[in-house]
Amino acid sequence: MNKTGKFGPYSATGHALALPGPGAQSGAELVRSRIALHVALATVRPGDRLPDVGVLAEQLGIGEMTVRRALEGMCQDGLLDRRRGRTGGTFVSADWSHVAAAHHDAEGAASIAGFLLLLECGLVAHASGEVDDEQLAGLRKLAEDLDATADPDRLREVETRFHLDLAEALGGRGMREVTADLLGRLCLLRPAAEPDTIRRQNLCHVDLLVHLTEGATDAAVRAVKEHM
Repeated sequence: MNKTGKFGPYSATGHALALPGPGAQSGAELVRSRIALHVALATVRPGDRLPDVGVLAEQLGIGEMTVRRALEGMCQDGLLDRRRGRTGGTFVSADWSHVAAAHHDAEGAASIAGFLLLLECGLVAHASGEVDDEQLAGLRKLAEDLDATADPDRLREVETRFHLDLAEALGGRGMREVTADLLGRLCLLRPAAEPDTIRRQNLCHVDLLVHLTEGATDAAVRAVKEHM
């Protein structure tokens, strides 16, 4: 959790990070993608109650009206449920995965994924040979967790976390937040990867970490491309 809270997409300075690439998100789109990302990370689960509008607005650095409209739109789309009464509020739909499938867009996903690939290749090329074992220890642990995990949901969660942590290890907090924006959008635009695919991709994770510490730039970039 950063200074702006669990859902906050900003650095500790409180300034929004400009998102390069295929179209910056509006405030409402940012709310959608951040909720989708946290569902993928299992920090918010189907059926969970979301924070109140004012809390979300403060955490995201967005106006309450924008957040309210975004949540209303997600309720209309079936991604969220609005409940009234003392125990009411806004909840992640219990049928999140099925409802989200109706919003998949292969062309849009390809555009975002292509930019994420360029971003990671650039980070890897820049950091190759400049990172040590200690900086990559957390990423190695995630790769080990992926190798040892059988649960499909856990596999997808750790795979997503690997890319967030990779961006931070190689490019700092700002690059983590840009990557979070891209991954959140992808969560709504394409189906989650199958377990066998994630396990094959994890072989690329392992190769990437080896090549990074060796300073083998071409091999490290190739590992990123093979993963994608």
